[in-house]
Amino acid sequence: MLHPSYSDLMKVVNSEVEQGEAPVVNSRYSIVMATAKRARQIIAGEDPLVNVKEAKPLSVAVEELNQGKIKILSEEE
Repeated sequence: MLHPSYSDLMKVVNSEVEQGEAPVVNSRYSIVMATAKRARQIIAGEDPLVNVKEAKPLSVAVEELNQGKIKILSEEE
C-alpha cells in the first residue's frame, strides 16, 4: 500500500485550487506520471528536496509531492 494514499496526494496537489476552478489532478494516473517523472530526475542526479529514510527515488518523489515541495502544473501553465 502506498503511504500517503492517492486520495491524500490528490488533496495536497489540489489544495491551492480556488472554489469553482477545475482541479489540477483528477486521476491517479496524473499522480503516477508526476512522481515517475520526478523520480527519473532524481535518478539523473538532481538533489532530493526532502530527507527520507528510504533512499528509493520514487519514495522520495512521493514524499516531495506530499510535502508540497514539488507541484503538478496544469496544461495551461
